Amino acid sequence: MTLHPALVLAAEQAQPVASAGRLVTAALVGIVALVLLITQFSLHPFLALTIGSLLVAAVAGMSMGDAVAAFSDGFGSTAASVGTLIALGAMFGKLLADSGGADRLVDTIVSRSGPRTLPWSMAAVGALVGLPMFFEIGLVILMPVIFLVARRAQVSLIAVGIPALAGLSAMHGLVPPHPGPLAAIGILDADLGITLVLGVLVSIPVVVLAGPLFATLAARWVDVSPPALFESPVAAGSTTASAASAGSAGTGAGADAGPGAGAGASAGRDVPDGGPTRRPGFAATLFTVLLPVVLMMGKAVGDIAAPEGNPVRAALDFVGTPLVALLLSVLVAMATLGTGSGMNRAGIMGSLERSLPAIAGIVLIVAAGGGFKQTLVDTGIGAMIAGWATGAGISALVLGWLVAVAIRLATGSATVATVTAAGILVPLLPTLDPAQTSLLVLAIGAGSLFFSHVNDAGFWLVKEYFGLTVGQNIRTWSIMETVISVSGLVLVLLIDLVI
Repeated sequence: MTLHPALVLAAEQAQPVASAGRLVTAALVGIVALVLLITQFSLHPFLALTIGSLLVAAVAGMSMGDAVAAFSDGFGSTAASVGTLIALGAMFGKLLADSGGADRLVDTIVSRSGPRTLPWSMAAVGALVGLPMFFEIGLVILMPVIFLVARRAQVSLIAVGIPALAGLSAMHGLVPPHPGPLAAIGILDADLGITLVLGVLVSIPVVVLAGPLFATLAARWVDVSPPALFESPVAAGSTTASAASAGSAGTGAGADAGPGAGAGASAGRDVPDGGPTRRPGFAATLFTVLLPVVLMMGKAVGDIAAPEGNPVRAALDFVGTPLVALLLSVLVAMATLGTGSGMNRAGIMGSLERSLPAIAGIVLIVAAGGGFKQTLVDTGIGAMIAGWATGAGISALVLGWLVAVAIRLATGSATVATVTAAGILVPLLPTLDPAQTSLLVLAIGAGSLFFSHVNDAGFWLVKEYFGLTVGQNIRTWSIMETVISVSGLVLVLLIDLVI
């Protein structure tokens, strides 16, 4: 019988290198140092995680040679398992943005919506755009559409903006291949297919609750009129104009605000050499966006429905492996989105190349989080916390959520909260089956979204785009994030009762 990798990992946990009191002190010193370095000294999280790891080891009494080795092992293994997936995901998202495919999705869905269904359509748009794209990129793409839809429908910016933001944020925190969920999957050795299926299952009601339903309340609390921006002189029937909003191709405002925001087929702008000359079709774009999800879900279904040795299961296992699924999706996107939008080979290669510099920092942060995790494991701090949690009878899912919430509130970074909480919870893996391990990933992801406030860059990004005061942003964006976080945990706990 082959043990689940999580059980093997947990069985190899190092014994504590010092007394419980000293280990608790080491953990607290490391986490406080991590928070202060990021929040008070504005140190890059990669450096803060590296320093925090070495500090934890030093206070715990581990030799510096062993400390460096532990950090390096964790850094390398996490970068190997997660870094390539983040890179492929960035390529996929950049090509979707640059080709105008994201705009095609947005405009087609919005153009078929009536006034009552508009918030629901915007939530669907946010989720679809957020599935392959980082939050910041998706926000840059969606802002022109949010402005135009709100202005033409003569509704509050909050009424259509909050549902779109809920879709983006839920995908960012709960569904791979986003960096946070991927990092937690790598650290906890969770099954990506199971996590993806459960993540989508949790995300749908979460987006409904935090999006269209909460937006009805938020629009009463904060009434903001959309600015007269992004009105395009290009006719609505043009291949580069918006079918519904007759506006920009989605990346006009704040095109410098995030990676992937630039080279779309926007109205009123020159098309770069080799760039898109038309938008790809809606069906081709939707197929491409959903392809990696279908491939990875197919693997999960095959593992459940087909016996080992079955050739169909073997084929699904191969194409559904995250690396292969994302690689195939990028190759398909080069044809359906790249060639399909009129981009030539140089334009497609340029788009892929421009996607990578922006995610270097994310890969380093995630990998450094893996190094921090390994330090906690090798000093025995993780095993000590696991023993305490098991003895106290605290649910691993609730504990993971609480740890992620605490770090999120302190640092403002969802990614730092995810990788740190996942590292701390590794020793609890022997008490969990594969499905519960995936639920732990989701619980941590939900906790990492809790109450975005002034120490979160996303807080200021939303505030400035929507033209809100700090108080208004807290009553809308911050509460929306909290609704996602709390409802996500509740759904995770409910699913845990039935599987």
